[in-house]
Amino acid sequence: MIRPPVLGVALLAVSALALSGCGLRPLYGGGAAGPVQSTLAAVQVSPIEGESGWFVSNALRDRLDRGQNATPRYRLDVRLDDRIAGLGVRRDDSVARERRTLRARYQLIDLSTGAVVLDATAGSDAGIDVVGSEYATIAAERSALERLSDIVADQIVARVARFAQNPPAPAAK
Repeated sequence: MIRPPVLGVALLAVSALALSGCGLRPLYGGGAAGPVQSTLAAVQVSPIEGESGWFVSNALRDRLDRGQNATPRYRLDVRLDDRIAGLGVRRDDSVARERRTLRARYQLIDLSTGAVVLDATAGSDAGIDVVGSEYATIAAERSALERLSDIVADQIVARVARFAQNPPAPAAK
């Protein structure tokens, strides 16, 4: 009979062997000098319209970390769609719940050629309880926008990082 601790160690060893051949590699391998971090540091964020644009552009700049003063190689153009829709209705026909949706269509443009190297979308939504206080509802809507901006910025940076890890091969002439 095999003892449970021995069985656990054996399963762990087999799992480690199986994962070693799967080809997984760290996204940010190589640290600040690695291809992903150096590409992210070379992305310039274009201005984005509106309050939601201000939140998203600040979140993107925080995550892209241009602290190395890298020369921009890419420009990130982002267009946002920010909507609030009423969901639940009370007996007096007032809205009881809202859904705030933030969607982004973004393009990563190579500044040397002007070519769009990445064209994608990101988005998220959040539910908001509408309470009796108008101030509290406005505060909840703004708080939801701040959280959604962080989520959308994380999605955009993760997609740009995957692009940087596996850039497309140059076109044959």
